[in-house]
Amino acid sequence: MTNRKLHLNAFLMNTGHHEASWRLPESDPYAHVALDHYVRLARIAERGTFDSLFLADGPQLWNNIAQRPAGALEPLTLLTALSTATEHIGLIATASTSYNSPYNLARKFASLDIVSGGRAGWNIVTTAGAEAARNFGLDAEPAHAERYARAAEFLDVALKLWDSWEDDAIVGDKAAGVWGDDAKIHPPRHKGRYFSVEGALNVPRTPQGYPLLVQAGSSEDGKAFAARYAEAVFTAQQTLADAQAFYADLKSRTAAAGRDPEHIKVLPGIVPVIGSTEAEARANEQVLEDHIVPTHGLARLERLLQLEPGTLELDRQLPADLPSEDAVEGAKSRYTLVVELARRERLTVRRLIGRLGGGRGHLTFAGTPEQVADAIGTWFTQGAADGFNIMPAVLPSGLETFVEQVVPILRARGLLRTEYGPRSTLRERYGLPRPANQYALRENALV
Repeated sequence: MTNRKLHLNAFLMNTGHHEASWRLPESDPYAHVALDHYVRLARIAERGTFDSLFLADGPQLWNNIAQRPAGALEPLTLLTALSTATEHIGLIATASTSYNSPYNLARKFASLDIVSGGRAGWNIVTTAGAEAARNFGLDAEPAHAERYARAAEFLDVALKLWDSWEDDAIVGDKAAGVWGDDAKIHPPRHKGRYFSVEGALNVPRTPQGYPLLVQAGSSEDGKAFAARYAEAVFTAQQTLADAQAFYADLKSRTAAAGRDPEHIKVLPGIVPVIGSTEAEARANEQVLEDHIVPTHGLARLERLLQLEPGTLELDRQLPADLPSEDAVEGAKSRYTLVVELARRERLTVRRLIGRLGGGRGHLTFAGTPEQVADAIGTWFTQGAADGFNIMPAVLPSGLETFVEQVVPILRARGLLRTEYGPRSTLRERYGLPRPANQYALRENALV
């Protein structure tokens, strides 16, 4: 496809993705709860003609609060505010299928889609971790396969709810005194293993029909779920070969599920650390690494690997007898990625903590603007990505540098749009059709 363009998503995380970013002189330790900080970031990304921005989330307090800014504004609330401060950029919120109910969450995303003029996206997650489970009355997290089974039913119900109003249900006939057509309302009347939902949504069908569906798991369960439902996939890959294998596998699975592989976009994460020379970029990266508090990283790594505190030693490599991915009920794919990274490069725990400090397993890349653009272009043109999840190590400066120095190179190479053009929905920006209403399709089939 000669006109194929990069899809860029700005992954916004308080003062930046590097865990030590908040310690830099330029950083505001309170930025994570400052609306004007996120408005500024959204407008920078929009200046760079990004497709979308993205907020991570989880129903628990992340990390020891001594480590970095902790806690976060609820993403749907924040994105609703950002929708009034931007015109074009998509707004993707993370929300868990493990600790929400379909009706309330479907209503919230429908509301954001309407308020934003069709710019909403949902990053669908199945929350891992015992800490979150205990916040909802559970003694332990549900098993990995069960979380994905619940997620599939959750999404099926949400789709029924978003389709419970046909597009032309609102009549607005003042003379006849008829506001809407009750025949165009379709209560789901769903009774399943996890959910029982009777009535139609109390919000009309939205500009997009339903929000862009995003998924971020790369385990076997996660890839099966993505092939069935996802329209964009955020993934962590460390090498071009691994990214190519993931890309080909997911496109193949999507085709096998009866969907057009072009209707699922693969966006690996990249943490760019940019300098005017390669040496300057490496120095910028080293400054961040020097600000890591090793004990914080050690505790986080032990939690990820499901090891008892005190198991790891900073100046030794990972133990040889770590459990396999099959024995892990948490974030399976991230577990495997981190272990393989450490084994492949023979990293000590201290060096591994440094490598994970910026991207938590996502690709980190220090270089000049041209080198960053080269890396992005190589993955894009060699079957490894449809775009990238841009994860600046420091915010706002890292995003500003990317937009001012890398974006013009990508545009000059014909890989990125130069302007948004006519106002459009987020799914149109991703080259996706507006989904037909499932109930209207059934009625037309019976005619």
